Amino acid sequence: MENTFKVRTDLAVEERESFPGDGGEISGVSLREWHQAGSHMKMTEVKILDENGVKAMGKPKGSYITLEADRLSVKDEDYHREVSEELAKQLGRLLKDVDYTNRDFHVLVVGLGNRAVTPDSLGPRVLNHIQVTRHLKVEYGDEFWKGRNMPIITGITPGVMAQTGMESAEILKGIIKETSPDLIIAIDALAARSVRRLGTTIQLTDTGIHPGSGVGNNRHSLTKESLGVPVIAIGVPTVVGAAAIVLDTVTAMIGALTEDMATKGMGEYMESMSTDEQYALIRELLEPEFGPLYVTPPDIDETVKELSFTISEAIHIAFLGKEEA
Repeated sequence: MENTFKVRTDLAVEERESFPGDGGEISGVSLREWHQAGSHMKMTEVKILDENGVKAMGKPKGSYITLEADRLSVKDEDYHREVSEELAKQLGRLLKDVDYTNRDFHVLVVGLGNRAVTPDSLGPRVLNHIQVTRHLKVEYGDEFWKGRNMPIITGITPGVMAQTGMESAEILKGIIKETSPDLIIAIDALAARSVRRLGTTIQLTDTGIHPGSGVGNNRHSLTKESLGVPVIAIGVPTVVGAAAIVLDTVTAMIGALTEDMATKGMGEYMESMSTDEQYALIRELLEPEFGPLYVTPPDIDETVKELSFTISEAIHIAFLGKEEA
């Protein structure tokens, strides 16, 4: 039976972890994990290969590359530069069949989210640092652009529906019609299942993005199918559902209860409930009182600020061959 109370996550790596075993047994899904030598970065690539994988994972077919680095939460310019270089490398892998270095290639960078809401401001903050170049070609003409082996870069922050009255997809379709980009890179804040991944995990995927899906909103997707242009999505989890945090607490509590003879019976009873049943009970208790509450770390402002530089530098390295604007 389908689980109505599934724990919300936008991360393919967390979806894979929800299955028993090491994840390699999921039909239609391939998994590869590795650590970068000499760094504290862990890389995971989840590939959803067919409809069996789509059904099992609840995500579109494609590649999901996840970079995990606990030190991303630390203000360390050298380390963040390493992360930017690795992100640029993985962007190159996703675009291995595309000649994106020539001067006629047009990249549209889209910063999704609400600049006024810190956990949702990653996309607009990244756009603050992006070096756009299209205006140079428009202003100075083709002669100026000749011999420059770099793509045209444009950027847009479409805002959110409450600000504009329009879906991001509607705004982007108009821009695409006027400017004809060859590739879209969409940056957005995500929701995670685990608190430890907030601000320390970056996901890249060639499947596009669903704006607002991380906090349960139903928004039009930004994909090659909907926009007519390939879409690479870069996301960082900045929020986690309160019910998921309570579930983790309950799991730890069950472990403590079963270890003590005086409370072992209670612990075993709670342990007999499936994770789905525990999560359903927690939501039934929490949501009438608090609604679908999401939680973010107290230092999220500094975290988003640092990560916006890290992601923008990765885009500059990948497309312009330099680390900063």
